[in-house]
Amino acid sequence: MLQPGDEFRHVYSYTQEDVDTYARVSGDTNPLHIDPAAGAASMFGRNIIHGFLGASVFTKIFGVLWYADGHIYMTQSMKWLKPMFVGTEYEAVVKVKEIFPEKNRILYDCAVYNKETGEQTIAGEAMLLNKKQYIW
Repeated sequence: MLQPGDEFRHVYSYTQEDVDTYARVSGDTNPLHIDPAAGAASMFGRNIIHGFLGASVFTKIFGVLWYADGHIYMTQSMKWLKPMFVGTEYEAVVKVKEIFPEKNRILYDCAVYNKETGEQTIAGEAMLLNKKQYIW
């Protein structure tokens, strides 16, 4: 059974096609994400990934990869620390922070790191409910 300190890691990246699809679906068509000229003229020197697209990895982890059967998202906080770019490998890390056995909930630390540089790009926490998996 899960204990504080247990963690799950997942390496991922996005393509410009992924970013363009997210822009279309979310309605966030800010040129900083999809227009190469706007990206080149920005303080970043190139297009950046939408913050919520970069952080959407957590829904993939909790929805498909990590004790997924029965997960219900309760809360998610996020802080964006560094920009994220297409074609760059990132590693998402979720770590059990606190367990609430009487409520079948776990509070996780959530982080994303640039795989090459080790720099943290996203920090946050998530509270999940799971009456199938979180039984002590």
